[in-house]
Amino acid sequence: MAADGRRHVIAIGGGMMMPRGEIPFHFRHAVELTGLKRPRLCVLNQAVGDDPASYLRFYEGLADAPVEVRHLALFPMPNVADPEDLLMSQDIIFVGGGSVANMLAVWRVHGIDEILRKAWHAGVVLTGSSAGGICWFEGGTTDSFGTKLRPFTDGMGMLPGSFCPHYNSEAERRPLYHRLVAEGVLPPGLACDDGVGAHYIDDTLTEIVADRPEGGAYRVIPDGSGAVTETELKARFLGA
Repeated sequence: MAADGRRHVIAIGGGMMMPRGEIPFHFRHAVELTGLKRPRLCVLNQAVGDDPASYLRFYEGLADAPVEVRHLALFPMPNVADPEDLLMSQDIIFVGGGSVANMLAVWRVHGIDEILRKAWHAGVVLTGSSAGGICWFEGGTTDSFGTKLRPFTDGMGMLPGSFCPHYNSEAERRPLYHRLVAEGVLPPGLACDDGVGAHYIDDTLTEIVADRPEGGAYRVIPDGSGAVTETELKARFLGA
């Protein structure tokens, strides 16, 4: 749980660095928020169909981190008897990338979306990358429906607005996000470069954090004339 008793979500724009032998900066940041020496962290990778290799990478990547790592799988069936008991007993929950549409469909079948909302209100630190960043918002840009990027408008809506990951690494993300926000298909929102996270405390964007010196985040809103206004938000490098 968060040490300050408040609700925390950190939505990362994808491309998170997982260096071997080092604690990834974004995980270190989440650990610091708990104030615990060895918090419990659960990984959810339904966005890639609970691919076993994806869980193995997390266990290996966090082997030297001061966390007790667990995972919740839902394919082909839940790997624990009571998913709610597992998730509500965690201090940090991390959601990996992949198909946000498929992930949320599976979550809703199993009631995981409501459990995550309950965990959020209980003070569990929630974080995730790419699809694991979009899911907390109302929607975003996704390749869930094929190689061509499309809008996704069925997020959990715990955080207001939309979210666009991979802003600096995929050429189609920025122009598509601008068009979707300008047309009202997606609500105004945030875009994050790879390795950059938007840290919300309660319902307020509090800080932009990054696992590399370069990269930023951007607020994108309609300008009232059929286009958008994009405002860069300064990021704090977590390695400084």
